Amino acid sequence: MGAIHEIVFDCAEPAVLASFWANLLEGYALRETQTDQALSLALGLDPDVPTIMVIDGPGPSICFQNVDGQRPDNNRVHFDVQVGDRAAEVERLKAAGATVDRVLPTYTVMRDPEGNQFCLIDQREAMAA
Repeated sequence: MGAIHEIVFDCAEPAVLASFWANLLEGYALRETQTDQALSLALGLDPDVPTIMVIDGPGPSICFQNVDGQRPDNNRVHFDVQVGDRAAEVERLKAAGATVDRVLPTYTVMRDPEGNQFCLIDQREAMAA
């Protein structure tokens, strides 16, 4: 079983959307972020503009990530679900009708039985190791 780690919005302007939601939701505030300048340059983005902004509050963190154009196969909003044993959860969810889109070092992108994307992510302790 997993727990919601983050709710993720794909967007064009993370700073604008993060500020909007931080002002809308009681108890939420912008997290201090650092821009990965090399990654931004490699993606053709302005290295002085954050590509990811996160707000934290009493519920799950909410992440706003820049996407270069919209892909019709992506949800605009999806859950990141933190799990203790990602490989076991992938197999359990596949048996329940989910499918795997792609596997990366710290998370797996999956789709529910109706095709909605979500990510299974390793617990923070596992990512730190």
